Amino acid sequence: MRTPTRSVPSAGGLLSTPAPDAADRTGQATTPEKPPAQLASPQVKPGADEEIWRRVTHEVADDLAVDALARDRAGKPPFDELARLREAGLPALLTPPGPARRGTDWRTACAVIREISAADGSIGELLGRHYVLSWSARFFGTPERADGLERRASAEQWLWGGGIDLPDTEPATGPDLTLTPSGGGYLLNGCQSFAAGVAVADRLVLGAVCTDTGESLVVCVDPAHPGVAADPENDRLGQRLSAAGRISFDGVPVPADQVLGAVPHDEHALAPFSTLAPLVLRLALVHVSLGIAEGALAEARDITRAAPRSRPVTGRGDGAYPDRPGADPYLLLAYGELVTEAHTAAAVVESASEALARGLLAGPELGVDQRAEIAVLVAAAEAVTSRSAMHLTTRILELTQGADSLGFDRFWRNTRVLTAQASPTHRLRDIGDHYLNGTHPALTLHA
Repeated sequence: MRTPTRSVPSAGGLLSTPAPDAADRTGQATTPEKPPAQLASPQVKPGADEEIWRRVTHEVADDLAVDALARDRAGKPPFDELARLREAGLPALLTPPGPARRGTDWRTACAVIREISAADGSIGELLGRHYVLSWSARFFGTPERADGLERRASAEQWLWGGGIDLPDTEPATGPDLTLTPSGGGYLLNGCQSFAAGVAVADRLVLGAVCTDTGESLVVCVDPAHPGVAADPENDRLGQRLSAAGRISFDGVPVPADQVLGAVPHDEHALAPFSTLAPLVLRLALVHVSLGIAEGALAEARDITRAAPRSRPVTGRGDGAYPDRPGADPYLLLAYGELVTEAHTAAAVVESASEALARGLLAGPELGVDQRAEIAVLVAAAEAVTSRSAMHLTTRILELTQGADSLGFDRFWRNTRVLTAQASPTHRLRDIGDHYLNGTHPALTLHA
């Protein structure tokens, strides 16, 4: 069989690059227990330019693509996959740009998320959520605290897990997580579900309510404490290796210096920069969805090239097509439509990524109007990519009928799980309200 190719995210769209043969997708996925975080790999040193990061990412993606199907079917916690990411230094890639240049910028991180997702959507989501959470101290804490936390996290290659949504404070239900003052710090109690990082994260970022004051606090927690119990969900419909699940906390101590910041209840008191946090998460997941769709399209292309002609030649017009794999005019039309759809989605996503990168660089100086424009562009990227990714992966299942052994269903399953997390209808309504009435999307920390 011809060596298949894998799509590589770029500003220019889909590019063809060599990848491992689909027939060689074998191997086991994980080690039985969580290994300790490793020090940053010398392969990529601080200050490395974007091109080096892209080459390293390409190598990791190629490695993940080899056994993606076997690992998806095994559904084990992604300890082995995280070891591969750490070996390449990818967990420490995204740190705020500055004189030290310890990492790189948001646009490069987006390209990394997208390419890893093309090879393995679950690991792409795990890495994307990690990058978003690694900025939590910047969004909610002081620059000094953020700098110290980021230096340690980068040096030790921490994987971040948890979530930054505001906790539910409705009287009927109460908050999922609570913080009880104790000895100058707090005790964390409760349980909550998370979409990634359960049982594999080195640190958790959580939102919890103080039982004394009712304040919503964002805290950093070490999941190695015996009061933390994780219940992974490895048998989900899709994204089986993202380490989703539920975590319970029973009297887990949280020192005062691990409180990143407080979140005002009044949305008008929220800083526009802090409310970029959910937008960053949403756009990261958009890149995951787009990467999955591009990966599916590239793999389907190679299967089609190697397959025999599926339809007989009929009519004079068809006679111009040579009788070779991939010469079916109906297939050419279908792939033309799918590639065009992927390019269209990529263009919308690139526009949103550029705007968000500028907003992150603005920092606390970000204004309400600029934040509103970013929110609208991210909503547009979500709406377009959600529909395109579902259509692409569904259509590819039809075009590759008879290739079930190659696992094309995983692309559809992964996309379905990701797109089910948000309604395109709500995003389109916000876009329309902004365009027609000039209404700003709400300042919120809800994704």
